[in-house]
Amino acid sequence: MLYDAYEVQRSWLAGASQLANWGSTWLNSPGNPLRYSGMSPYIAASLDVFAHASAPRGKPAFDIFDTTVAGKLLPVREEIVLRKPFGQLKHFVKDGGPEGQPKLLIVAPMSGHYATLLRGTVERMLPGHEVFITDWQDAKLVPLERGRFDLDDYIDYLIEFLAAIGPGAHMLAVCQPSVPAYAAVAVMNADAHPCTPASLTMMGGPVDTREAPTAVNSLATERPHAWFQNNVVATVPGIYPGGGRKVYPGFLQLAGFMTMNLGSHLMSHWEMFKHLVVGDEESADATRDFYDEYRSVCDMTAEFYLQTVDVVFQRHLLPKGEMTHRGRSVDPAAITRTALLAVEGERDDISGIGQTKAALDLATGLAEEKKHYLMAKEVGHYGIFNGRKWRERIAPVVEKFIVDNNKPLN
Repeated sequence: MLYDAYEVQRSWLAGASQLANWGSTWLNSPGNPLRYSGMSPYIAASLDVFAHASAPRGKPAFDIFDTTVAGKLLPVREEIVLRKPFGQLKHFVKDGGPEGQPKLLIVAPMSGHYATLLRGTVERMLPGHEVFITDWQDAKLVPLERGRFDLDDYIDYLIEFLAAIGPGAHMLAVCQPSVPAYAAVAVMNADAHPCTPASLTMMGGPVDTREAPTAVNSLATERPHAWFQNNVVATVPGIYPGGGRKVYPGFLQLAGFMTMNLGSHLMSHWEMFKHLVVGDEESADATRDFYDEYRSVCDMTAEFYLQTVDVVFQRHLLPKGEMTHRGRSVDPAAITRTALLAVEGERDDISGIGQTKAALDLATGLAEEKKHYLMAKEVGHYGIFNGRKWRERIAPVVEKFIVDNNKPLN
């Protein structure tokens, strides 16, 4: 019933959004005499903000068409290297680019947003790396007959993706996938897998959420596991290919994120309104672009979501040495060849300080010179992987770390 009620609301808002958009366009038309009345700019701006806020959204495109390497502009195209039911391995190919650049797998979060949330991460790393990304599928679009997907499957996917890329690759995990990426590295090191990554960078990841718990962490621990099963899992309606699948809906995740910083989001839309009133379309477009991405959400399978809540946020199995993969122990001490970099933001309100750094302490079998840590001053969660501070202060550290460890594994 929850998902059905949401679909009714979404359909109604889609129509209201279109009407508001027409109204705003009409009021702003040069041929409309009402455009020049005193209140018209305010009404038009109000309709525009409402139309944008209530418009339906699908999967965004990366829209990365070129990049500059050594002063030369190169075209960029997307190529699918490997397709799986719940995700695909995407390669950003630089036509005419230099040979031998480090191969980098960027692991996007499966936390309600699409991989395009990391567009800025990809753009910054493209000039100096052969970039791949995990492009996760919206669970409501995967038919039931394609099977299930949980945390164990996530780890399997990462190992398969690394195998498809080949030996000597590097991996960069942003936020939630720090745990499965770390587990995959531990498993591959233990197995002496030929495609074990040379390095793993973890950025704002919940490796040990007992360290500096945030509001997100507290939400997971103050309620029993059954509460999540009974209150946030919904059934996909039959209008979608994945009809009948149990999921954690993206719209619930978005509602949670919006509620956490409601004041900031309201102020952003108020500023957008003021920009529209005075005709500052460029500033208004910047807000539109951000929320176009932020509000584009997808569903997660219920089994993946519930297992993540249980393993990562409630029982803390990885830092306690009790996490398993397909019945095998995930042993951080088995990591002896893959260099590790932990990046944390001083103002991160989603993954607290120390949660990612814990991965370095757990890797007791790794030489200290292969462990690196960066505390990004005055940086929040999204600033770790996007924006000016990411481009100018964090990315150079990641690049140097990859270069320093871009060598065959022993």
